Amino acid sequence: MSHHPGYQPRGMYFEDFEIGRSIVTSRRTVTLTDIVNFACLSGDHNAPHIDHEFCKTQSYGEPIAHGPLVLAIVGGLQCLSGINDGTIVAMTGLDQWRMHLPVKAGDTIHAVITPKAKKLTSSGTKGIVTCERIVKNQRDETVHSMMISNMYKCRHAPV
Repeated sequence: MSHHPGYQPRGMYFEDFEIGRSIVTSRRTVTLTDIVNFACLSGDHNAPHIDHEFCKTQSYGEPIAHGPLVLAIVGGLQCLSGINDGTIVAMTGLDQWRMHLPVKAGDTIHAVITPKAKKLTSSGTKGIVTCERIVKNQRDETVHSMMISNMYKCRHAPV
């Protein structure tokens, strides 16, 4: 996102993240349109996502969201939370990503983001924040979990 002169970021700087202090995003309902559009965008037309008859023979019974679709939606929810606004530099890593339960059309998901580690970069102008990101559905069940690392600006970085 590009910002005009005089813009004041509302995001969190490296120093603002507190180890163990969770941030909860807003919610979003995943739709069948999301699943179909993601299949078209990604080219992933595997049966669990688009073949209703195949899905009826599986334990989940209906098309399920692609793992990367859920990852993208939750990335959007994190962005909408405002914590990245004007302060994030880059995503630097994604580790231990696990899918615990299927996400289906009609499921409403949100994320609980908990900083677990912080490390200042050698320049001293940015820092890496590693967070546990737990994705929950409307029944408060964990559907995905991961460790995600993002680089953020420092509040008092030399200009």
